[in-house]
This record gives sequence, structure tokens and C-alpha cells, in this order.
Amino acid sequence: MEIVKTRFDGIFSEKDNKKLLTQNLTPGLRFFDEDLYQNGEYRLFDSRRSKLAAAISKGLSQWPFRKDNVMLYLGASHGYTPSFISDIIPDGFIFAIDFAPRVVRDLVFLAEQRKNIAPILADANKPESYLHRVSQVDIVYQDVAQRNQAEIFIKNCNTFLKSGGFGFLAVKARSVDITKKPKVIFQEARELLEKELVVVDYRELEPFEKDHAMFLCKKR
Repeated sequence: MEIVKTRFDGIFSEKDNKKLLTQNLTPGLRFFDEDLYQNGEYRLFDSRRSKLAAAISKGLSQWPFRKDNVMLYLGASHGYTPSFISDIIPDGFIFAIDFAPRVVRDLVFLAEQRKNIAPILADANKPESYLHRVSQVDIVYQDVAQRNQAEIFIKNCNTFLKSGGFGFLAVKARSVDITKKPKVIFQEARELLEKELVVVDYRELEPFEKDHAMFLCKKR
């Protein structure tokens, strides 16, 4: 099997295959029962388990990740997507925030093997509560299931994102308002975002994620 680079730095694929792979920062080790390739040197980055992978599969037009990026990840959960970003930015660092003690415990176990991840137990809606623990960052990534998702994202970008930095917002329509059509939710989110940031790309994530969209924004 031949593994080739893609146009996204840090993302690989099998030649003639659309599967996404990252180069394993901890060769031979798996954390989420993911498939490993070439003696564990590469990990399968599943578009049905990660909204970032889904956005790539849906043709994301820009890719701000560089090997030494510093990143704030809001809604890190058990660490599936953060673990792959850890591969993508091996010389960088991820501040991984979640408010659920049970999943932060899993993040701690992950961070013991991956030294470029720092788990933080905090509420993404209150960036002032972790202001003393997070530096300025190149990228903000948010995947939280709260009604005011866009407002939380903007607040954190205003607080931590460097000028010219990028932000990914995964919008979960059903967490915002189950009575509205997802496209209406997405449009409302765009209007909020455009008051503070430049929206440089937008992808709806079906069939990988139902009623989800990814916004890629840039700070002025």
C-alpha cells in the first residue's frame, strides 16, 4: 500500500483511496481503536468520527495548520480529533478544554502519551476562567453542543486568537434550535460570525454528520 501526501499539510491518504491518514506521533499506539497502517506509523482519521475530517472530505478550501501551531480546542471530549491534530502539529501545542470531568480524565490519559496536549477542565462559555492557563493561539477550534455556540466561539476568538489567526466552528443545528431548519441555523450563525470575523469557508457535513456545518473564519 502506497501512502501519499495530500494538499493539506499533515494529512495523508492511500494512493487511489479517499481514506484520510495522519502520521502517528506515537508509532504503534492507538487510542480509539482506529486502524493503523505501516506498522503503526499512520492512523486512520475517520470522517464519520471527526467533524474536521468530514470538512476535509467535503472539500475544505483552506488549511491553516502548520507543524508548530498553538491551538485552543473547545469541546475536546474524549480526545478523538485532538489526538489527530496532535499528529498534524507535532511541534505545536493544544490547550484541550472540556467541562465534563469524566472525559477530561480520558484526556489526561491521552496527554500522558502525547506531550503536546494539555487537558483543562473548564466551561468554554467562561474564557475568563482559564485566561491564566491559555496563551495566545494560532487556531481556535470549537465543537460544543450548546445553544449559544457562535457566541462562545466569538468570545474565545476575541480573547485568545492572534490577529490573522484562524478559527473552526462546528455548528450543531439541533443543539441550537430543534424547531428551525438547519440551513436557517447555519445562516444565523454566519451572520453572527461576520460581525466579528471573516468567514473564509463553509461546508455542510452530510452525509458524515447530519445537521452539522463547519465554518472556517479568520481574525481581522
